[in-house]
Amino acid sequence: MGNRIDVAGCAPIEADGSSTPGDAGAQAARCLTIIREALEALGGSPADVVRTRMYITDPADADLVGRAHGAVFGDIRPASTMLVIPALIRPEWKVEIEAEAIVGGAA
Repeated sequence: MGNRIDVAGCAPIEADGSSTPGDAGAQAARCLTIIREALEALGGSPADVVRTRMYITDPADADLVGRAHGAVFGDIRPASTMLVIPALIRPEWKVEIEAEAIVGGAA
């Protein structure tokens, strides 16, 4: 309720349920597309995002995921955390991203 949108863990899943192919950057871009679509469906946009969390399974992927994140949020600059975790639900997933937004600028 209200002006807050929480988009919980978006994994790199295509519309048909298959996993997004490619490297962690491509998978992160897909996660961010899902986040954007969820925000827009609820009247928000990436500009409303105040915090993101990125979960990666390989620290070597940090730059790729960070670049994908920066392509969407570079000018917005939400508080962001990136964590390295041992695994995600599907072994082919390299990243999962979640976002918190406040629409209208007031908490």
